Amino acid sequence: MNKPIVIVNGSGGVGKTTFENLISKYKNVFIVSSVDKIKEAARILDWDGSKDEKSRKFLSDLKLLSIDYNDAPFNYIAKYIEYFQNSDKEIMMIDIRDLFEIDRVKKDFNAIALLIKNNRISAIKTNVADANVENYKYDYIIENNGTLEQFEIKAYDFLCWLIEKTEE
Repeated sequence: MNKPIVIVNGSGGVGKTTFENLISKYKNVFIVSSVDKIKEAARILDWDGSKDEKSRKFLSDLKLLSIDYNDAPFNYIAKYIEYFQNSDKEIMMIDIRDLFEIDRVKKDFNAIALLIKNNRISAIKTNVADANVENYKYDYIIENNGTLEQFEIKAYDFLCWLIEKTEE
């Protein structure tokens, strides 16, 4: 059986972290974000961890600069995919917003692209990564518009689908 790699995307606040935590109730999951190293650099520049629109644009712009400079976000992800493949973890979940990066990780590592949507959350349009979240052909889409219990059922249904797909 191949160990599944899932790219998780969605606008800020739709439930990506909650989803990953729900999956972690059933499987040993390794979670990483393509913006982890960018956040480290941003903290050096006195970013306070805010998730407001100005901060999101700052992180998005900083990430694009780092991609152009030395492809750091992709190299970071590739390093952790290698770690995951040699670990006891069962599923890897990678938070990625940039569509070209989703496409690259999907192709290079045979990953599954998942979109989480929530119609109670306003779309973020102040940066290119957030503005284009829905402009991709995802393998699976989850609508998180109900209760936490309903979201857990959807997460479990996704997990069953993922296991079946991985065993093909």
